[in-house]
Amino acid sequence: MATAASTLKAVLFDRDGTLVFDVPYNGNAELVRPVPGARKVLDEVRSLGLATGVLSNQSGIARGLLTREEVDSVNARVEDLLGPFDVWEVCPHEAGDGCRCRKPAPGMIQSACRRLGIDPSEAAFIGDIGSDVEAAAAAGARGVLVPTPQTRPEEVTAAPEVAVDLEQAVSLLLQGMLLRGLA
Repeated sequence: MATAASTLKAVLFDRDGTLVFDVPYNGNAELVRPVPGARKVLDEVRSLGLATGVLSNQSGIARGLLTREEVDSVNARVEDLLGPFDVWEVCPHEAGDGCRCRKPAPGMIQSACRRLGIDPSEAAFIGDIGSDVEAAAAAGARGVLVPTPQTRPEEVTAAPEVAVDLEQAVSLLLQGMLLRGLA
């Protein structure tokens, strides 16, 4: 039976707090700052032929605090700093809207995987809060939590896998591939 590591085809990332420092409701591309090591980790993932993607809740759109154009501008800046991503998914809804895309719902992961032509079991999702790893589990993907000071202790306790930073998170995901000589 193949493990998730031996069939990993894509690594998906949360944006705010995971790839870039979280600036609440950021509509200003000039405020985008990558977390330490993000570019190196993404370059490693891409060098192995794995797809990459970004999935981000952006309720500020529904709340009227941001426009979709501002979010797109911030996303473009993320890509300028961290390299090209194969897929982007943005949920513009508020928590009470009842959509299937807002994490912890699995919709964005399912959509990203569909667009990449893979099964969610062939993807991993790295994020900084409980709803990220909950979305991964709900979609059938592997989830890794990289806590920040804003991550609640109960989210860390509940997470199936926890890493101290992006580099360790990706190392956990790739460990099985490298041991099997698949990389």
